[in-house]
Amino acid sequence: MSETSTPGHSRLTKAHKLSIAGVATLGAAALAFSLVPAGSGEAQATTVAAAPVAWAQVVEGVQAKAVQQHLTIQQVVADKQAKDAAKAKADAAAAAAKKDREDKVAASRSATRTPVFANNLDGWIKEALSIMKKEGIPGTYAGIHKNIMRESSGNPRAINNWDINAQNGIPSKGLLQVIQPTFAAYHVKGTKFDLYDPVANIVAACNYAADRYGSMDNVSSAY
Repeated sequence: MSETSTPGHSRLTKAHKLSIAGVATLGAAALAFSLVPAGSGEAQATTVAAAPVAWAQVVEGVQAKAVQQHLTIQQVVADKQAKDAAKAKADAAAAAAKKDREDKVAASRSATRTPVFANNLDGWIKEALSIMKKEGIPGTYAGIHKNIMRESSGNPRAINNWDINAQNGIPSKGLLQVIQPTFAAYHVKGTKFDLYDPVANIVAACNYAADRYGSMDNVSSAY
């Protein structure tokens, strides 16, 4: 069928329609091109500008965290050292207190064990025997008592003014009638350096008798 045209109007041909569609497409593309690059540029600029800031914040955050961790470790170490020092001080104080208590207990026990001797012939002999035992000097209660009764009758102030020693100016004195030179030579440290002291006199005399006769128990006459 042949195409007819209406008076006053022109009909668009297929070629015209394609041409108009192409122009529209090109226009849309141009508009898109003019808009998109502008937006993309700003986004890119914003991203480039924001990247260094974000990186700096990350680095600063890591550094701050590292510093905080270091300070925390230092604080932990300092706290442990302080606790160790306090514990060592407390242990030393406890050890000192324990030693002080032990020393006091030992002193108390020693004082308790130290016998108290009577201030008489029986007590003097017993105290002398206690000292002689420590010093390794032989002798018995019976042997000492026998010789004391023969020499002085138990009088610690007894003095012989008539025998040969007295004639030589060095009279025998005390419980076991010892002359001063003999007492000085056989005096036992820890006893009084007094010829008239009962215990010192007995111990010195027994020390001399042990040297000369083996023991005071072996003496039965003037010695």
